[in-house]
Amino acid sequence: MYVFKKPNSLTDKPLHYCPGCTHGIIHRLVAEALDELGVEGKTIGVAPVGCAVMAYDYFACDMVEAAHGRAPAVATGLKRAMPDNVIFTYQGDGDLASIGMAETVHAATRNENITIIFVNNAIYGMTGGQMAPTSLPGQVTQTSPYGRDPKTQGLPIKVSEMLSTLDAPYYIERVAVNNVKNVKNAKKAILKAFRNQVEGKGFSLIEVVSTCPTNWGLTPQKALQWVDEKMIPYYPLGVYKDRSADEKGE
Repeated sequence: MYVFKKPNSLTDKPLHYCPGCTHGIIHRLVAEALDELGVEGKTIGVAPVGCAVMAYDYFACDMVEAAHGRAPAVATGLKRAMPDNVIFTYQGDGDLASIGMAETVHAATRNENITIIFVNNAIYGMTGGQMAPTSLPGQVTQTSPYGRDPKTQGLPIKVSEMLSTLDAPYYIERVAVNNVKNVKNAKKAILKAFRNQVEGKGFSLIEVVSTCPTNWGLTPQKALQWVDEKMIPYYPLGVYKDRSADEKGE
């Protein structure tokens, strides 16, 4: 009989996230992947600035806190100093796609053997709902009260598509966690990203389309629908780069 239980790689501390926020689901998927690979004891996570700033309270592995956007640089240093350890960053869109874009791009183009979990909820969550680099055209936020206007505020940054144009990164996939099917696919992608690192393949980034009911002004149920109706059409799910397919001649 299968017993559904908490992964060993998660602590017992209650999560602080808002009701309906899918950070908790993503935390669990990361922890399940670490458990399945048996690497919890040699894993170091890098926590961001943002809603997941207290990720060090939830993951049962060693954790390092990085300055805003600098997690890929910190992860690079950790991996080079301790190449036998598994190093991952857990970052939101305001952290990774704004102030941390340079660190992300250069870690990718060096094919650093690290794993990045990139949570895209199209808004700055912790600081009150400002427009993020990933906010959708027309999306109402605290700093775009009439909706994001591409003429003056630009178009959203599609991180997975952009990074996939680089030659070096090994694996980039966009997933979502708004329904059972997507959660299962997200788990497979996250597990593959960690396995790539264990096997020394190089840079893997999993972009997870996530919810922010509080700052979107929606109920948890409607936020899940909004992911389907608005976010996924603009941020299509799928594999954007997988060099293992090239190696197999596919």
